[in-house]
Amino acid sequence: MVAVPFTKMHGLGNDFVVLDARGQAISLSPAQIRALADRHRGIGFDQIMIIRPSSGAEARIDMANANGETVGACGNGTRCVAALLLDELGRDAVDLETVSGPIHADRAANGATTVDMGPARLAWDEIPLAREMDTLHLEVGANVPGGRIEDAVGVNMGNPHAVFFVDDPHAYDLATVGPQLEHDPLFPERANIGLAAVRGDTIDLRVWERGVGLTLACGTGACAALVAAARRG
Repeated sequence: MVAVPFTKMHGLGNDFVVLDARGQAISLSPAQIRALADRHRGIGFDQIMIIRPSSGAEARIDMANANGETVGACGNGTRCVAALLLDELGRDAVDLETVSGPIHADRAANGATTVDMGPARLAWDEIPLAREMDTLHLEVGANVPGGRIEDAVGVNMGNPHAVFFVDDPHAYDLATVGPQLEHDPLFPERANIGLAAVRGDTIDLRVWERGVGLTLACGTGACAALVAAARRG
């Protein structure tokens, strides 16, 4: 057995384990990731972030959800890794490589770490969907007590999102409706499910993350909700 150092971090409560594989080989199976993610018998996390060498950036980040499934993007997790690298390099900006493309991170004036997640992907086959349709009005929904939530906006921010605009995101049992929508046949790679309400210049958002469940925050989900709100005017 080899001991591997790790760093436990969070962004707005969205929590991560960060491993540094630049100086040692680290390879984890989905079963090992699930064991580490267990909040009772493991370390506990929403996603695991593995820093690896990169030929075109300061580092590469490989990411996986708590269920062991590889993912292409994670906004808050990338902020955590970027914060470590900015401190290590003594710089105010860093470029990162991910499976979904390059990401640029900066140290803001207030000391916070910000990331540019890149352009949103909006075409039906970029999200992706199982069939062609208008991604501004996805043909998907779920029955809820007293009615139905439907008419979502599809957005890919490095991972697929369906954003439903509702009067009150907290009025729904997202732990029940989230898995149902995540696994809808419309989403061949499943989807993150967001319930959003625009309140002035603020968006109230709850997210069911595919392969994780309810989380306290979701960076790509926040980006997806903002893109969806802008598309809806």
